[in-house]
Amino acid sequence: MQATSIDPRVRIGHVHLKVADLERSLGFYRDILGLQLTQRFGDSAAFLSAGGYHHHLGVNTWESLGGTPPPPGHTGLFHTAILYPDRPSLADALRRVQRAGIPLDGAADHGVSEALYLRDPDQNGVELYCDRPESQWPRDEAGQIAMFTRHLDLASLLAEHGS
Repeated sequence: MQATSIDPRVRIGHVHLKVADLERSLGFYRDILGLQLTQRFGDSAAFLSAGGYHHHLGVNTWESLGGTPPPPGHTGLFHTAILYPDRPSLADALRRVQRAGIPLDGAADHGVSEALYLRDPDQNGVELYCDRPESQWPRDEAGQIAMFTRHLDLASLLAEHGS
């Protein structure tokens, strides 16, 4: 039995994270990354977005207030990926992260995109990335996407922002 393809207009709408401390998470996602707070439910939940969308990210303490991250080797979310519109915007994100003293877990050029990897205060993985134009995506001889992982030159990225 062959599955039918999903409508190509489908997108991942938002991510909702269980966090231990709402204020600490707002300090990261709002104050460092720059997402805008769109709605808050007291001390238990908040919704954030870019560009006035209702929310790209929800954070809540409903089942996790004061909790700890899952230990390594357990299932769960690998990372949330935040797509930036272009390289200068990604450079601005890198500048914000560096200014806040948040270490990167990694930085990679995947051919189709450039990405920064880090952790939020609850140790959830976060990917900050921008796509290259589809016309620049690497392809194999059959025309299939041929992604790779190579070192991302952070100095070159920061030069995009004039930092």
